[in-house]
Amino acid sequence: MENWRDCTYPVMERFLTVQGEGAYTGAAAWFIRLGGCDVGCAWCDVKESWDVDAHPRVEAGALVDEAVASGAPICVITGGEPAMHDLVALTAGLQDAGIRTHIETSGTHPLTGAWDWVTFSPKRFKAPLDGIYTRTDELKVIVVNRKDLEWGQAHAGKMSKGVRLYFQPEWDRRDQVLTYTVEYVQAHPEWRISLQTHKYLGLP
Repeated sequence: MENWRDCTYPVMERFLTVQGEGAYTGAAAWFIRLGGCDVGCAWCDVKESWDVDAHPRVEAGALVDEAVASGAPICVITGGEPAMHDLVALTAGLQDAGIRTHIETSGTHPLTGAWDWVTFSPKRFKAPLDGIYTRTDELKVIVVNRKDLEWGQAHAGKMSKGVRLYFQPEWDRRDQVLTYTVEYVQAHPEWRISLQTHKYLGLP
């Protein structure tokens, strides 16, 4: 892609950490958190990311250079809702540099860019687009109450065979929801439990 380095994105933060959730838990990863979100989860722990205009725009070239310098083999693009942005330039640069591209999305916007791993985390606050189901590698359903278990199962029913299925207790309610989430997974072994390991480790 010509002049991809000059494309800019609203960036709230970027940092080296260890992926704390899902299939790549424990792997070193460079995170880029983009600004902008129109989903509005009541329990969101990064509500400061929602306003797209509150964050400085950074060139894709600089973002890729930082990811390379981190030494991490994976770059996770998250938000906010990162799919609000055209990510062709950023993912092209990352993949050209030999870095895996992962995205965490609610599926409410069409995916752009080239992805090695797509984590789809649907939210009740805004319905996902149908196109996300065929692009998903990993379904991550946040559990706030018991209803989320069957709601998550309904989404799983739309997935292709082989998609990883995870229930993740919402952090502030983990003590309340973990018991029945464990019971559900024991009865439905196609599911696994994802814990926010990075928070237990004190990492961003």
